[in-house]
Amino acid sequence: MKLHLIIYIALLLTVVGCRTDDTIVYMEDEDTHIVTEPTEVAGLYVLNEGNMGSNKCTLDYLDLSGETIHYLRNIYAERNPSEVKELGDVGNDIQIYGSRLWLVINCSNKVEVCRAADAVKIGKINIPNCRYVTFDGGYAYVSSYVGPVGAGSNAPRGMVYKIDTLTLQKTDSCVVGYQPEEMVAAGGKLYVANSGGYNFPNYDSTISQVNLQTMKEEAQIEVATNLHHLKQDRYGQLWVSSRGNYQDTPANLYCLRIAESGQPTVTHRMDIEVSDFCIVGDSLYYYGVGWNQVTQQNTRQFGIVNVRSHQVVTTTLSTAQELENMRMPYGIIVHPQNRDFYLMDAKNYVSSGELLHFKADGSFDYKVRTGDIPAHAAFLFKK
Repeated sequence: MKLHLIIYIALLLTVVGCRTDDTIVYMEDEDTHIVTEPTEVAGLYVLNEGNMGSNKCTLDYLDLSGETIHYLRNIYAERNPSEVKELGDVGNDIQIYGSRLWLVINCSNKVEVCRAADAVKIGKINIPNCRYVTFDGGYAYVSSYVGPVGAGSNAPRGMVYKIDTLTLQKTDSCVVGYQPEEMVAAGGKLYVANSGGYNFPNYDSTISQVNLQTMKEEAQIEVATNLHHLKQDRYGQLWVSSRGNYQDTPANLYCLRIAESGQPTVTHRMDIEVSDFCIVGDSLYYYGVGWNQVTQQNTRQFGIVNVRSHQVVTTTLSTAQELENMRMPYGIIVHPQNRDFYLMDAKNYVSSGELLHFKADGSFDYKVRTGDIPAHAAFLFKK
């Protein structure tokens, strides 16, 4: 009897122990052995989307602060071990504002806010089908499809939520166009690129202009089919990419000038297929991925546009073979001082991707393995 009792107690303690212990997924630290060059940048956060439905959104960090460059994979899980399901499903945007890191997790319907220094979680804001975040005057503005993923033609118009960046409380909201994407805050206005992606083939084609004081939509500016990325250059111009209809209307890039009234007008259509871009100084670095109906294969292009002259400066970013070997370009970010740049390769969408680093002259430097579908990045500056 004593032996049976001892065995029973031992088994009970084992079960209880299994139920209470937290499972910690440790990050991977890869030393590239590349010697770092001192700059104002401490590192680069990389948000990996993870395939939709797989719950595999992860956060990586490229550490540029030591003697050699280190790539840290899956840091969020280790630094926030009590978080159930870690980051969640589909990371769609990452931005740093002040001392905080903002992560927009699309299908998990939330925005995670962390300390920028170490990615330790501070709080969370619940926002349905959220897409992108931008900031102005101590407030964050998050675009939202509102309706569920794949809602179809019955999907409601989208919204932008206004959030106090200190309290993380939603303070206001505004109805905009269908399935809103990236935004720019400038001159007391918020400009929102509307895609209408759920309304195929009747995509939206407008930029919503919102008054930041009243949080009311003042105007809808007609631009092009299925708008996506929207950024402002140092001359106050807006640059917006159009994804087209994936059939007879190709992707494109447009430049808009903001009038004194605050309403922008289209001044240039660049006639280049642009999927995403990054602006530094007078240079707009871009990549584009399209589809050739004849060959039934993906097409890719890279280049730089001068935002002042509105001319294409070059139709390549590098002559290195590594650029040609990229399987699916999915993100780009350019160092704000040195002009070296990073390209993200999603590969086959269901396994690890790659982050490739190129020097300012286009020569290839190194690459590292990332999480699934690396697509968004943000530089962390030294204090």
